[in-house]
Amino acid sequence: MNAEKRTANITRKTRETEISLMLDLDGTGKTEIRSGVGFFDHMLDAMCRFGQLDLRLTCKGDLEVDAHHTVEDCGICLAKALKEALGSREGIRRTHSAFMPMDEALAFAALDISGRPYLSFQAEFRGDKCGSMDTQLCEEFFRALVGAGLTLHIKVLEGRNDHHMMEAVFKAFGLALRGAAEHDERIAGVLSTKGALD
Repeated sequence: MNAEKRTANITRKTRETEISLMLDLDGTGKTEIRSGVGFFDHMLDAMCRFGQLDLRLTCKGDLEVDAHHTVEDCGICLAKALKEALGSREGIRRTHSAFMPMDEALAFAALDISGRPYLSFQAEFRGDKCGSMDTQLCEEFFRALVGAGLTLHIKVLEGRNDHHMMEAVFKAFGLALRGAAEHDERIAGVLSTKGALD
């Protein structure tokens, strides 16, 4: 087991948002999240519980406009934190995938911590909003998150309830990240035919 502590602290301030977060990749799913967007907080909490990530996040955003900047900028900051916490990426499994059922909904996430940002996102939500969060912001969050150097494929395979579908997506990603970021003592260096992940 790699004894390196895989944590990160990120702060970011723009004219649209002010964000502070702490991430521990090897946590137990503890969260303190206050983004100002209740449904988004619920999704991040679900992601962290299934990914066994500890996350403290506060955001003051321009919610008088809408939730777009808040959700996207939280994704940007979480991407920076993931990239920092992953460190050299030596000894990690690198790839993992997960199915996540939630009642009638079923989501799939396949992840490669490749160093190459890419997102394929296939989901059709029925409504415009879940709580105060636009359903289209689910994709925008993950588009920002792959900035950590992730190749990520997300697909909602079944579902009628937007809440269930979106929560299944966040949980599936959490599970995939947990598996991909785990250390495997059989892996020497980085798992790559090139010998580098960048």
